[in-house]
Amino acid sequence: MAVTKEEVVEFISSMTVLELSEFIKELEEKFGVSAAAPAAAMVVAGGPAAAAPAEEEKTEFDVILKEAGANKIGVIKVVRALTGLGLKEAKDKVDTTPSTLKEAVSKEEAEEAKKQLTEAGATVEVK
Repeated sequence: MAVTKEEVVEFISSMTVLELSEFIKELEEKFGVSAAAPAAAMVVAGGPAAAAPAEEEKTEFDVILKEAGANKIGVIKVVRALTGLGLKEAKDKVDTTPSTLKEAVSKEEAEEAKKQLTEAGATVEVK
């Protein structure tokens, strides 16, 4: 007497999680396969739905000074306030553009720094 797919599904449905886990391991050993491989293949074959998780929202940003502009002294003051650098170090950062002023900061902190630097006359990029 042959067992139907429906009977197999019904049997598996009645198993506990532990029994099901042991059953899967036995199937993997018997047929020489891994249950994880087909799941990965289904994600790849998912098409547009699979692309969505790859586009995670960025949480860390870098503030990069592109150009000091005409008000170099004002920009140096803002750089000192934002970074805690001394006068010489802040001047060196402003003179050697492009230079990274802040790394791996939150979006809010990066936008606030950009706002302050832009108000001082600098050209700033947030990456």
